[in-house]
This record gives sequence, structure tokens and C-alpha cells, in this order.
Amino acid sequence: METLDQVNSRIVVCEHCPRLRAWCALIAMEKRRAFEEWTYWGLPVPNFGDPAATRLIVGLAPAAHGANRTGRMFTGDRSGEWLFRALYKAGAANQAESSSKDDGLRLRGVLITAIVHCAPPDNKPTPTEIAFCRTHLTATLCLSSWDSILCLGSLAWHHTLKALGERPCQFGHGASIRTTEGIEVLASYHPSQQNTFTGKLTEEMLDEVTRRFLSAVRSPESREQPPSA
Repeated sequence: METLDQVNSRIVVCEHCPRLRAWCALIAMEKRRAFEEWTYWGLPVPNFGDPAATRLIVGLAPAAHGANRTGRMFTGDRSGEWLFRALYKAGAANQAESSSKDDGLRLRGVLITAIVHCAPPDNKPTPTEIAFCRTHLTATLCLSSWDSILCLGSLAWHHTLKALGERPCQFGHGASIRTTEGIEVLASYHPSQQNTFTGKLTEEMLDEVTRRFLSAVRSPESREQPPSA
């Protein structure tokens, strides 16, 4: 079985998607005025969290001026503010804020990944780009005998189930299934501004599904082997 460091090492040097690599490099060069003093990360963003995690959060992709800038999943944007606040309130993070890679944030028992590790234009990766990045998702799924997986958004939900070899299942906030290997997979609306500003996703909704995600337990019998993704 690979280690988290080995999987992350392959992610950060990945060059499979020319469109995404060109876009990330362009954003890193042009920057946003508010971050003009930053040296943008501009590379594929590795997984972040506890190397011994038994719970996995799957997002869509890094934000152009969020993780593509800071180099850490969900760090430096509004989506991350919501996610890490929920994890902190549930006891899975040592602080609620996430601004940079050296801000002291630590996760307990949780790892964060995405179905695409490069920031895509308009936050819309193509099916081909998602397919190329599935290699990294599959490797991440094989890192642990997961108790639970929380999918943020419909694309994360559908592609995580596909990578796990599960049948398609309708997405909806709070939906959940238990895989054939005993993993509880839960769905949540993505904490994007589009959802949080409109009230489609409230803090109470995110807190509740986060608590469910953190309390799910895999049976001892099914824990003997990691996912065969």
C-alpha cells in the first residue's frame, strides 16, 4: 500500500491535462489584485489532512485564487471557511480558520482530496480531465480502510461512487449509501458561494452532515481490507 506522501508526490508533478496546467500557470502569473504580493502555488494541489485518517472528504477542484494560490485544499477561499469551521465545531480540526499552508491548521482523522487537483476555468473540469485525475482519486481511496466519505457536490458524489465501483445513486444533500465494502458515503451540497449566498446550503445543514460523516463507523469485518478502487 502506498503512503500519503507517495500519492501526493505524484499529484504535484502531474502534467496529464495541458488545458488545466496552462490555466493554473496563467492565474499564478496574473494573480488577483488582492493577492498580488503572493507567490501562487500554481501546481496540482495535493491531498491534505491526517496521514492516519479513516475519513475522507472529496471536493470538486481547487479554486483559482484559493488552493491554486495557497497550495492547500480548501485554503484561502470562502468554501474553505465554511468547511473548516464545520470540522472545527465537530472536533476534527484544531482551528476554524484556513488562510495559508503555514497557519497551523491540523485535521484529526480526516483527509481532504478532490476529483480534480488543478483549478479549472469557470470551475468546470471536462469529463476527460476528470477521467485523467481518477488515477489520483483511486490511489487516495486505497490509502485507508475508510469509515466514511463525504462528497461535496454532485460531481464528487457521482465520480467517487464510480471510482469505488458502486452503482450510480441519485445525489441530494444528506443522501447516503453504504458500499459493498462497508464504507458510509454521504453527500452534501458544495459550500460554494453560489450555494451559501443563496441559502441552498446553510451552516446548520453542513454541520449536521459533517457530524454524521464523523460518527459513521465501518464494521470490524469489512475493515480488514482497504477499498479495492
